[in-house]
Amino acid sequence: MILVEQIYLVTKSFPTEERYGLVSQMRRAAVSVPSNIAEGAADRTKVEFAKFLTYSLGSLAELDTQLELSLRLSYIEQKEYESMYKLIDRSKGLVFGLRKSLK
Repeated sequence: MILVEQIYLVTKSFPTEERYGLVSQMRRAAVSVPSNIAEGAADRTKVEFAKFLTYSLGSLAELDTQLELSLRLSYIEQKEYESMYKLIDRSKGLVFGLRKSLK
């Protein structure tokens, strides 16, 4: 959830023309991470839960790519990129760990 909050804060300063492009994609990918975890945890088998965790990892990978693009387009500074990258990397570690614990 912290990652989602941070993505919303960072994308607030993006150019207006990106509102329905990169901003929307980044926000949807970020929201998708905890949403898939919650949906997978809701009365599902371990196999189904693992599948939803894999979806979360896919959203994190999308977000990672979109974040790098934001840096390359100068929508964010290097410091913001590094901070956000650490959050994404930590989130990946947590989701991988949770998926591993299901086996």
